[in-house]
Amino acid sequence: MFTGIITDIGSVRSVQKAGDLRVEIETSYDISTIDLGASIACNGVCLTVVEKTKKCFSVDVSAESVSLTNASNWSTGSLVNLERALKVGDELGGHIVAGHVDGMAEIIALYEEGDSTRVKLRAPDLLARFIAPKGSVALNGTSLTVNEVDGTEFGINFIPHTKAFTTWGDAMVGDCVNLEIDTLARYVARLNDWT
Repeated sequence: MFTGIITDIGSVRSVQKAGDLRVEIETSYDISTIDLGASIACNGVCLTVVEKTKKCFSVDVSAESVSLTNASNWSTGSLVNLERALKVGDELGGHIVAGHVDGMAEIIALYEEGDSTRVKLRAPDLLARFIAPKGSVALNGTSLTVNEVDGTEFGINFIPHTKAFTTWGDAMVGDCVNLEIDTLARYVARLNDWT
């Protein structure tokens, strides 16, 4: 489990395509504190550490994850939002994030509003019904509050801190970002399907 509070920006050092993708990511985390088998959210995708070097950890990204996420676009030099798994007693500053990305949303507009940046996105039809005004979403692993919803389009807001300490400072119209809908919305919708 994660909170959607990004704690590092990693840099992809290598991508190897075999049965799955093997991705090596450089981080400022103290590698000695990362166990093999640990979970780290990489752009919101919960991935398992399978190898470590002095400054990097490696993860395997399954074909399923590649098909649903922007991991298919990762290459040497790509920057990714990182968050280590939540520990008992940690502050839950964002919202409960599983790291199970549901699909991708496309950035369709960006504009400055005061010191903040307003972002408009388009979600896939199947996921749009799970997004509610003032609800939560995780986008590239970042816990965000939804401002408004209009059909498949929704808006969020970035404050300067978010842009400075995540990859969101480099966001552009046309980017596809990993979207994880709120866990509660997922279960409420499932229960409604049974009634």
